[in-house]
Amino acid sequence: MKIVLYIIWALFVAGAVFSIVRVMRKAKRQEELTAGWPRVQATVTGSVAGWTSGAGGSSRNRRFYPTYQFTDPHGTLFAGESEVSFASQPVPGSLVEVAYNPAAPNQSFQISSQSKAVLGCLIPFFAVFSVALFFFIGAFPVG
Repeated sequence: MKIVLYIIWALFVAGAVFSIVRVMRKAKRQEELTAGWPRVQATVTGSVAGWTSGAGGSSRNRRFYPTYQFTDPHGTLFAGESEVSFASQPVPGSLVEVAYNPAAPNQSFQISSQSKAVLGCLIPFFAVFSVALFFFIGAFPVG
């Protein structure tokens, strides 16, 4: 019976590691892509509502992805939709910082340090949680 618990634990750890590595690579790729791009203040025009996945037995939560507009140095207006989600609906008219591709200004990303902070908290949490689960399985009385 314990072997089954250890297999489930190993699958959980592998899934967590895979997910964290995937998110880190995506963030690094986006950071490298936008490193030389100009940054501007964009005006929030609204938002698109979505839901969290509810994975891991958690309840699904409503999230909001801001839509925004910005102008390039030539005065041309461009619009975009953020990949950064918010728990509350963003206020139209508020400002967000975006980086845009000067060769194709329709390609833009909202700049957010929030993802780095979340990753910085998630990695130690999953490490401690995984070690605690490992020891709990060892101490779990199996009849």
